Amino acid sequence: MSAEKSITIAGIMGSSAQRTVFLAFAPAPLLHRLSFADVLDEDTGRGYQRRLNRQHSLDFRKYIQQELSSTIPLTFNLRPNSDAAWSINEGSGSLATLIVRSDAGKIFSQVDCQHRLGYLDDVDTNLPFMSYIGLSEREEMEVFNTINSKAKGLSSSLLDFHDATLAHDLCDERPELFIALHLNNVSDSPWYRQLDLGGSRTSGLMRRASLRTMQTSIKRFLNQTHILQQHSAENTARIVVDFWSAVALLLREGWDNPRRTLITKGIGVYSLMGIASDLYAEAGSQTIDKRYFMTKLSEFITDLDWTTNGPLKGLGGESGVKLAIETLRSSRDKRRLRIVSNA
Repeated sequence: MSAEKSITIAGIMGSSAQRTVFLAFAPAPLLHRLSFADVLDEDTGRGYQRRLNRQHSLDFRKYIQQELSSTIPLTFNLRPNSDAAWSINEGSGSLATLIVRSDAGKIFSQVDCQHRLGYLDDVDTNLPFMSYIGLSEREEMEVFNTINSKAKGLSSSLLDFHDATLAHDLCDERPELFIALHLNNVSDSPWYRQLDLGGSRTSGLMRRASLRTMQTSIKRFLNQTHILQQHSAENTARIVVDFWSAVALLLREGWDNPRRTLITKGIGVYSLMGIASDLYAEAGSQTIDKRYFMTKLSEFITDLDWTTNGPLKGLGGESGVKLAIETLRSSRDKRRLRIVSNA
């Protein structure tokens, strides 16, 4: 790697706890040019970063150009490379030089600096940075998750996705998350690729609830029914898919117009999963499948006005969820009374 064809950055080698790192300073435009954010691609499941918040990034661009501005070191990872795109020459003591081939492209993965670097491609300022050396993508995700698990503005659904990726046995560790992801990942689910995971959205796809909303509602369902005492997480996931398949069929018009209805919004998801708990508890020895849910739900579910101007409008929080479930149960009880009266 000749000097004429290389970018060199002088720095030092050191340790961040148990990991070896390279510490240095460099112009913001250079760091922007040499780095990338590995944003989660929800179609392929690759990547782990949140999608760019442009306003957050533009706010930092404005701030860093002010007098006396500063920032903590940007955090990168030099991923393992097999094409000699970069190398580190260690000198005396802790001194070291990062050598980057001029045509190497983006060698730094942005572990914790995506929004700080996002709009600094033309800002003439020097920035400190720290780079891990050769972390795998999984190790990189673990570092990112640790740094950002409490970060304001970081999508809770994205953190849930990280937990799912890093878990050794998701069915055992977090069955509610396993079931929620099953809803999003299987092609016969009405939620197939519809949940917002916190990564890059597929263009043209109408997003509905978030992964966090769905897995929280499922956790309530699991706690209320104790279903995992009789069924595996995999069988429970099938039952939940059958329930939502019945809902989507019976409320087809509203399901296909999510912006105008509350069926797939938070209040709808929580209240419907509450009804799913009731129906599971009532099943007894009956087979609990799509046909069962269709039969039971058809008695009352279409009577409710699910539009954004209906009785669930404006409901939120724990008290709102309780009121929404009571509204659905009341609708069901009224239909039962009419059936008895006409008998």
